[in-house]
Amino acid sequence: MAKKTKRDEKFNYNASVSALRAEGPGGLYLIWGPEDYLADRFFEEIKKLCITSETDDFSYRRLDEHDFSALALREAVDSVPFLSERSLVEVRGVDINKLKESDEISGILADIPDYCTVVFMAPIGFEPDKRLKVYKSIQKNGKEICVTAQGGDILIKWIIRRFAAEGKGIELNAVQRLINVSGELMNGLIPEINKIASYTKGDRVTEADVDAVAHHIPEAVVFDMTEALAKGENNAAMRLLGELLADKNNEPTMILAIVGGQMRKMYAARVAIDYGLTKDYVMKTLGLRYDFMANRLIAASRRFSTSQIKRAVELCAETDYAMKSSKTEPTELLKECVMRIAAGEDDA
Repeated sequence: MAKKTKRDEKFNYNASVSALRAEGPGGLYLIWGPEDYLADRFFEEIKKLCITSETDDFSYRRLDEHDFSALALREAVDSVPFLSERSLVEVRGVDINKLKESDEISGILADIPDYCTVVFMAPIGFEPDKRLKVYKSIQKNGKEICVTAQGGDILIKWIIRRFAAEGKGIELNAVQRLINVSGELMNGLIPEINKIASYTKGDRVTEADVDAVAHHIPEAVVFDMTEALAKGENNAAMRLLGELLADKNNEPTMILAIVGGQMRKMYAARVAIDYGLTKDYVMKTLGLRYDFMANRLIAASRRFSTSQIKRAVELCAETDYAMKSSKTEPTELLKECVMRIAAGEDDA
């Protein structure tokens, strides 16, 4: 079994904030992960604990990728607080994997004064390279916080509260559909909630309202497409594939990667069914946060035979190789792959 990474661990925002308030700010943080909305909220909690005076502009320093250096970091760390008990140094958008002055910076991070807090706010898409000195120094002398999407009731209740703030109620199935089509990241959901609330004429948001105006992320469209394939609704599946390809932001190789990932999940669910394993096992194994997503996945996987899903996984791998090694247009290869899955090929 693969070793669990920070990204795989569940981040509980409320519990983390409660612990921060109880313990007080530490000297060093690396905050990264896909949920940048909560990352910013967590940073603001640190800032409020460090900079206690509203008129204190001298105890806070911010460095970004344009002005960051070992010298700038040293000067910021050595600046004593003025009207607050602590000073705060925010390092925003700097990729610690690419720092050239690693020895000097590692030394600074190992010797942060008791009155100072340094927070590295990593750029979007950042993944730490655990072999590097700066990361090891942060791990040894500070706290690494990977801010992941909030699953289950936490996100559902947050969505309900956001709609309530817009003067709208929302049905549970509409909440589930919104998560399905627009993803679990709050920064992505906020504009969709605002858009749906403005569109909805009544005081209650329905699933139809969500489908009418919410942005459908590629993963959601692929989920719907594979579900249509499982039901034998091949025309609907090809229409959804056409929608994906019509969006110039979606490269065929990217779409294929998502299709392959979804078919692997379905294969895992299908094998679990064959062995009489529970939905809880499927959710834990695949990292699914919601019952309704697991129910959809399991229902779709039941409509395929195990050999058909296994062959679908193989077709995705073969198509990926063909895209990288042949001169055939990737879009045509992708269409052929989906049509062969639709035809119900098996590995027999």
